[in-house]
Amino acid sequence: MSAEGSTKAVVTALCANLGIAVTKFVAFALTGSSSMLAEAIHSVADSSNQALLLIGGRRAARRATEEHPFGYGRERYIYAFLVAIVLFSLGGMFALYEAWHKIRDPHAIDEWQWVPIVVLLVAIALEGVALRTAVRESNRSRGRSSWVEFVRRSKSPELPVILLEDTGALAGLVFALAGVSLTLITGNGVWDGIGTAAIGVLLAVIAVVLAMEVKSLLIGESATAEHVRLIRAAIVEGRDVPSVIHMRTMHLGPDELLVVAKIAIDLQDDAREVADAINDAEARIREAVPIARLLIYLEPDVLRTKG
Repeated sequence: MSAEGSTKAVVTALCANLGIAVTKFVAFALTGSSSMLAEAIHSVADSSNQALLLIGGRRAARRATEEHPFGYGRERYIYAFLVAIVLFSLGGMFALYEAWHKIRDPHAIDEWQWVPIVVLLVAIALEGVALRTAVRESNRSRGRSSWVEFVRRSKSPELPVILLEDTGALAGLVFALAGVSLTLITGNGVWDGIGTAAIGVLLAVIAVVLAMEVKSLLIGESATAEHVRLIRAAIVEGRDVPSVIHMRTMHLGPDELLVVAKIAIDLQDDAREVADAINDAEARIREAVPIARLLIYLEPDVLRTKG
């Protein structure tokens, strides 16, 4: 997945959410609807999250230093984890608190009754555009994977985060629309509170899913099964490396992969021939798996057979 594609999806979502947040706050000020307030805070949380993703992408692009010799690629994972925290606290918990308050003290929407409906319909259209952009960018790297597999297996956090956020935003808008509509029809503000509660539960669930997936990336995930297969095949493609004794891989960032392997060598080879075999194997790996930055360490050893 290209960094440009991720950035485009994030910027599109950020612009949409900033505009949506302003209109929702205006609608809340005019109507006092708790669903509108929850959705406004939701849009603020989403905007903050997209800003965090952009900051993380810029910080991750810094060059490696003596203190951080493997670079800063994992900063993208750290900022994605912060997104989950913001979504859970500022979005989910606030909406649940507001729902509890509204259900305890319900009141109907007596003024500007058409405003929340119009705002929510416009917001649904804008969120649909943002989600469409994220889906289009994701399809370029998703391949034949299902959407669940893409979210779980992607090494780049931005697009899965945006996909989940935009999907949750659309679902939350539907909940808000249902709550406000039922309040207008029945004159009972409890429906507004129930819609707000549904938004809070939805955001909390999405935040937990995001946190679990990003935590796995922070701990350190291996290369994909396909990349592992390609790397093994590239190493033994040359005549001077008969087999791979063992190998470990780990993503240092979405576009940075560490490859460490112990390879078997011919006992008859001298030091120059071993060095040439290692250099040739590294070149084949870089050609087979053209990730932006590959850190490769190959250790020659003697293959010992049991018995």
